[in-house]
Amino acid sequence: MLWSALRLSCGRGSLARGLGTRGGGFTRGWDGKVSEIKKKIRSFLPGGALDPLFNTSHLPPEQADVVIVGGGVLGLSVAYWLKRLEKRQGAIRVLVVERDHTYSQASTGLSVGGIRQQFSLPENIQLSLFSVNFLRNINEYLAVSDAPPLDLQFNPSGYLLLASENDAAVMESNVKMQRQEGAKVCLMSPEQLRNKFPWINTEGVALASYGLEDEGWFDPWCLLQGLRQKVRSMGVLFCQGEVTRFVSSSTCMTNTSGEEVSLKRIYEVHVKMDHSLEYQPVECAIVINAAGAWSGQVAELAGIGHGPPDTLQGTRLPVEPRKRYVYLWHCPQGPGLETPLVVDTSGAYFRREGLGNNYLGSRSPTEEEEPDPGNLEVDHAFFQDKVWPLLAQRVPAFETLKVRSAWAGYYDYNTFDQNGVVGPHPLVVNMYFATGFSGHGLQHAPAVGRAVAEMVLEGSFQTIDLSPFLFSRFYLSEKTEEGNII
Repeated sequence: MLWSALRLSCGRGSLARGLGTRGGGFTRGWDGKVSEIKKKIRSFLPGGALDPLFNTSHLPPEQADVVIVGGGVLGLSVAYWLKRLEKRQGAIRVLVVERDHTYSQASTGLSVGGIRQQFSLPENIQLSLFSVNFLRNINEYLAVSDAPPLDLQFNPSGYLLLASENDAAVMESNVKMQRQEGAKVCLMSPEQLRNKFPWINTEGVALASYGLEDEGWFDPWCLLQGLRQKVRSMGVLFCQGEVTRFVSSSTCMTNTSGEEVSLKRIYEVHVKMDHSLEYQPVECAIVINAAGAWSGQVAELAGIGHGPPDTLQGTRLPVEPRKRYVYLWHCPQGPGLETPLVVDTSGAYFRREGLGNNYLGSRSPTEEEEPDPGNLEVDHAFFQDKVWPLLAQRVPAFETLKVRSAWAGYYDYNTFDQNGVVGPHPLVVNMYFATGFSGHGLQHAPAVGRAVAEMVLEGSFQTIDLSPFLFSRFYLSEKTEEGNII
């Protein structure tokens, strides 16, 4: 197995850096000895593998090359690309740990499923272009023998972003850059807007941008299940449980400024089993933090942010759960079948859902309006007071809409610059991030998964340079701000 070979290696590149868990002065501590003692004690206990009293089929393996914390689309995408890009089939043992096997609170299944190129950063546009190609050719990537083909129900109706007089110049600059990156986006005047979409009230609209190709929405649940099915067929292991502890070794080094820094390497992950007090230690070489809204908490378990203020050691991962509402309403006289996903000047948005004059939509709250993320209860008054008036002002037909249902989900919200965190931590050297996308992680998952796998396997980004998304920007206070967050 790759594990055995790599832990003896101190060679070049990211594999030696990431997967060589015991080399370079790192030592195994008392926790490792305790783990070995526990294993020996278990070996003397009565009951074999077939004894139901001692059934261990629900436990994760005792060793894995890569442990992925979080089994949503980002974590699954990393697993997929690690297996797809491995040099020899079966060389990398990947374990995905997910605490909610129903995905009832996962951001993926509660998303509106949009994909667009209309971002303000070149990297996000490149991620979208890669991902939409993946989605359009989904069965070339995720086909499994004897399984029916996947149908993502991709609706290429585009995004329509509206800008006020104050925001028109920024929109024009963004569209110029989007076109340079290869996106098919056009600008529309209020008159052009009225001609194409007569149901829109253009009052207060100075300019609009409209995605002509490869924008729209798809079924996120289908993508999630397709990825799970595919990675299982590739040999990826799954475990239902919660990561509660990382066991690390450390060594001291001197940086270029002459300062002494402590580098940590995780060599064991403790997984608490569902509905149980027991945990299973898993020896590993690489940890991928793809825990979504809870990735900040997972980073804290690894000691990230535990240090003096204004130091790299004291810099935390600024990702936290933010609750977002989605409302489903019916409106018999509402916009027709060619309706794009519309984002109003106010931030309110909507799109069609199916063929029966049903619509999905909402608005992100302001900082002052942020709801308690401790539960997923829906605030129906938020729609009545903060969303519906904006929708009805922009689309007069929505005056008569009737709300049919609603739900809430989580953004993995990056409070620093509302953008993704991708790649390794500079001090916990074998923890890699795939998180913090603040609402656009689903649509970028195929590309981000590949980027993380490239960094693990090759030591650098190969397909899309995501260096601006590295963790170090938090310490350096270098924001990579995405202006088009919906």
